[in-house]
Amino acid sequence: MSVLRTKPIRDVLAQGEADGTDGRLGLRRRLGAVDLMGFGIGIVIGTGIFTLTGIEAKNHAGPGVVISFAVAGVVALLAALCYAELASSVPTAGSAYTYAYATMGEIVAWIIGWDLLLEFALGSAVVARGWSGYLAELFDLPSAWFAEEGSIVNLGAIAIVLILGVVGIVGIRESARVTNLLVLVKVAICVFIVVAGLFFVKAANLSPFIPSTQPAGGGEDGIRQPVTQAIFGLEPSVFGFAGVLTAAAVVFFAYTGFEAVANLGEETKKPRRDLPLGLLGTLGISTVLYIGVSLVVVGMVPYTEIDEGAPIASAFEAAGAGWAAIGVSIAAVAGLTSVILVDLVAMGRIGFAISRDGLIPPSIAKVHPRWGTPYRISAIMTIGVALLAGFLPLSALADLVSIGALCAFVLVSVAVPILRRKRPDLDRPFKVPFSPVLPIVSALACLYLMLNLSVETWIRFLVWMLLGGLIYFGYGYRRNRLARREAAATED
Repeated sequence: MSVLRTKPIRDVLAQGEADGTDGRLGLRRRLGAVDLMGFGIGIVIGTGIFTLTGIEAKNHAGPGVVISFAVAGVVALLAALCYAELASSVPTAGSAYTYAYATMGEIVAWIIGWDLLLEFALGSAVVARGWSGYLAELFDLPSAWFAEEGSIVNLGAIAIVLILGVVGIVGIRESARVTNLLVLVKVAICVFIVVAGLFFVKAANLSPFIPSTQPAGGGEDGIRQPVTQAIFGLEPSVFGFAGVLTAAAVVFFAYTGFEAVANLGEETKKPRRDLPLGLLGTLGISTVLYIGVSLVVVGMVPYTEIDEGAPIASAFEAAGAGWAAIGVSIAAVAGLTSVILVDLVAMGRIGFAISRDGLIPPSIAKVHPRWGTPYRISAIMTIGVALLAGFLPLSALADLVSIGALCAFVLVSVAVPILRRKRPDLDRPFKVPFSPVLPIVSALACLYLMLNLSVETWIRFLVWMLLGGLIYFGYGYRRNRLARREAAATED
């Protein structure tokens, strides 16, 4: 048996056509293009816009953080084009995991599935702690139970994860309604931030737009420096164009999660049309909002004086418009709520796809007869995320979300030309233009951003991958569906 065995496309398509009504494991199609964009924007517009803007402007890029968001947005858009081709051609749960299984082999599929579980689990846990902190600020709640740092048990983070986990389990339509409502609130306030903030922008705060390169402080050396600096023996530094690229790699966290849209392919009414619209619409709207908000923030306050904890609210307070800070906090709570919900929904679908293939026990892939959702795997993962969010200060691990997403994007980009070569006859409602050039550019761009993350992040990522390898060879390698099929054929 080979670790590079691939899952036949006909099997993937057959699973995607199942709706759970005929005894086959499948999910019900209930979503349209607007719902997909709601899920996409719901997960993308969140922590990045309310937190990372200030952190990266102050520590790495200065006003050039605007360019960082633009660079990260372009890279994400390239990856989204690749996702759009694969998602419309093979509309099923699992997204990158399933695409890798059909093109590059089982071991690659397992790596990417394990990687995506890390991305969504840590992403939702980190955001849940941020949500708890904003809620405490709004209602003056005790920091011992709600603060991001210093809380013994973060009850706010645990509560929001469990509540939204139930919403996600009860039904995909209910999740879509909640998400769409939250998205309307936060997009409206993001537009308000840009329009109102323009009246307080000072040209002096935007000059120099890219501050000159400076030696890094003690926190940027050793294993905390970017891999590119470590490889080439460069002196650890911040700002300059290298700082802009480092910030781009970190703020890429803000764009991670749009692939959650591809994970909903099996629940989309018209996937051939709606999945490309959902993916590209999500990235287009989110990139414009990110660039606009980041430009306003660095224009309102000198980048050296930005408050890393609440950059947008503090910028309005510094400009004498403290009344706007309340609206920003409300938008943050709404924005982070939708991020957590979509993370939990996407994680359940990835786990469902992996379990259905037998790489983890198939019994946990059961679909609820009334709700039509993979309730067992979703419940298990919701409890796991609640424990992470409640007991571990995960801000130091946020970069793992970025490296996990970028790794997935590299493999999805490579999968496009491979699948075109292996299955030229496959119906492709959407095609990436200039293939294979554009997919290769997408893969290289994602890889370059990965190399701009710290050595420490890479070490943690490799440890997670090693743990996944132990699970795969200890269980999934011999017990998955393809392995059992091969064993049965050998016996015959």
